[in-house]
Parts: sequence; structure tokens; C-alpha cells
Amino acid sequence: MNVVSIKREVKINSMSPQQSELVQRLDAHTKQDGLQITAINGVELLRAELPTRLLPAVYQPCLCFVAQGSKRAVLDGSFYTYDPLHYLVVSMTMPVYAEIIDASAVKPYLALRIKIDTVELASLMSNRVSANASQQAGNHALYSAAMQPPMLDVILRLVRLLDTPQDSAVLAPLALREIYYRALTGDLGERLQQLIVADSYAQRVGRAIELLRNQYHLPIRMQTLADVAHMSLSSLHHHFKSITAMSPLQYQKQLRLHEAKRLILNDGMDAANAAHRVGYVSPSQFSRDYKRLFGASPKRN
Repeated sequence: MNVVSIKREVKINSMSPQQSELVQRLDAHTKQDGLQITAINGVELLRAELPTRLLPAVYQPCLCFVAQGSKRAVLDGSFYTYDPLHYLVVSMTMPVYAEIIDASAVKPYLALRIKIDTVELASLMSNRVSANASQQAGNHALYSAAMQPPMLDVILRLVRLLDTPQDSAVLAPLALREIYYRALTGDLGERLQQLIVADSYAQRVGRAIELLRNQYHLPIRMQTLADVAHMSLSSLHHHFKSITAMSPLQYQKQLRLHEAKRLILNDGMDAANAAHRVGYVSPSQFSRDYKRLFGASPKRN
């Protein structure tokens, strides 16, 4: 894959006391590799003790903060690296390629992922929309933003609440609201703002994406997507690709293939039935598309 790195090269020579505490607390709450659901709604922890190779993935709308190690997503030929100095923002469901690039048993990759609550974002944005915001064309719905001290402070306060569940019900929503505020008003926050600006291109494309997510297994006419987005066909294709780096049909195909992989590997379904379940008519076409995306023919683990 020919990629152009947009990573800002910064050496992390030493950790601040807050960063060190965040690493210690996440390490204590993640004793094995993988994803861990927490008692705080919408907050998940991740741990990995080995780097991974570049693999296709589907990112759901979230904010991802790294305490230790680093990871990167690849979209449209660019690297989006997130580490202790940069956090990742994913404003819409995005098929990407991703890899953990810095992790070991001694210094595992440790991260915190927060699902984006668009209702909360809209509440915070009610008095912050510029007069021409709805007319701005969308950027990719995925970007890496600089980690600022106020954001690190509130992330640490949120993680501390994992050890005081009696306080979490009251204080966690307040911390999450502040995190959303910091993301909206921080580095590149205007991109996240576009998600909730009424009638913005990002919001219109978001409606088309929601339809594709819910009906990925069905044949969908492009005119139907354009009608849902309140756009012409040419405008839909232009802005959809601007935001997702792919056409609506390419986007739908990737959703189908990822769901098929889940059915085969997690549910033990055979390839032919998985292909039919996700909307493929031709098993041979499914096999070719699957191998092209995942690098191997569809089969059970």
C-alpha cells in the first residue's frame, strides 16, 4: 500500500506525573490483551502486548486516547497516528486499515475509547455554530488531534472514577461532557462540529451512512441514498468520498465483508451462507472480494 504519512514527528522523552498515573491505572484495569468494557457507559479500555500488522477494520464513532504505545489508522493513503501526544477522532462509522505499531510485554499499548454521543455534542454546540458552518465541505470523518493538558486532566479524572463506582454515576457524565467539549473546541475540533451542524454536508452524508449501516445487506439505489441525504447524485458522490474516502458502493461492500468475516470466524458460519446473509448473490464474487480485502480466502478459524 502506497501511503503518505501525515504524522507529526515528536519524541516522547519523559512522561508527566499525569501521564504516568494514567498508564498505571489503565495497566491495573487491563490484565490481559483485548477490549474491556467498563462500568461507565460508553467507555472501553484496550490493551495489547504485541504490535500488529496492517489489517482492515471498521471504526465506530469514538474518541480514542492512548496512555502508552501507539497505533495508526490508514485512510485514503494517509497515516493517522495516535499516541500519548495525539488522540483519534472518528465521527462516523469508517472502514479503515489499522495497526498497533508500538507495544511490548514491558510497555503494552494502553488506550481508552469513548463512544461519541451526538446528542451530547449537539447540546454543547447549540451556541457555538458559526454563521457559515453548514456550508463548509466535509473533511475525512477521521483525524488525529493534538492532546492538550486540559484534555489529559479530564481523561485522568474519568479513569480515576473506575476505582470509585459510588461516585461514577454522578461524576462520569460530567467528565464525559467535558471531554466532548474539549474535543469540539480543541485541535481540528471544527471537523467534529460539522457532524452536528444542521444541514451540513457531514450531517447529510451521515444520514446516507446510517441507511447503509442499517441496510448493508440489501441492494440500495443511489437515488434512494441521495434522497435521504437531500443531495443530487453528483453532490452525494462528491461529499461522500470527501468524508469517507470511498464511494457509497465501496463503503457498503466493506461493511458486507466485515460482517461476513464476523459470521465466519465468530459464529462458525460457512462462506456460502455468510455471503448470502450479507447480500452477495455470487459466491465466487464474494470469495474474490473477501480475499482482496483480507488477504485470504473465507474460511473458519
